[in-house]
Amino acid sequence: QVQLVESGGGLVQAGGSLRLSCAASGRTFSRYAMGWFRQAPGKEREFVAAFNWIGGSTYYGDSVKGRFTISRDNAKNTVYLQMNSLKPEDTAVYYCAARSDYSTSATYTSGYDYWGQGTQVTVFS
Repeated sequence: QVQLVESGGGLVQAGGSLRLSCAASGRTFSRYAMGWFRQAPGKEREFVAAFNWIGGSTYYGDSVKGRFTISRDNAKNTVYLQMNSLKPEDTAVYYCAARSDYSTSATYTSGYDYWGQGTQVTVFS
């Protein structure tokens, strides 16, 4: 069992930056591949970034490539999402997620076992 708590969301002007954090409970955090998704009002949950497995290659959604970076610190049981050059269309609730089955896709919500409660990011122009 893993519990995930996101933080770091807020209100930011277009072109600015935010760093989201996702703190995980449990001693088995290092066994999980982590990902970030987001959901804007009236839209489906969208893939943002993920590791393909523990400490492996990273994947990014097309809309965030070159602007967002996912990283993790296993010693702190935390995964991060650095978001630069933010745009109004990045406005959404951001969720972190954990998966234990590395054969599942990193980019689909169905591949993940655990989810955080989300943190709101609002980008104004």
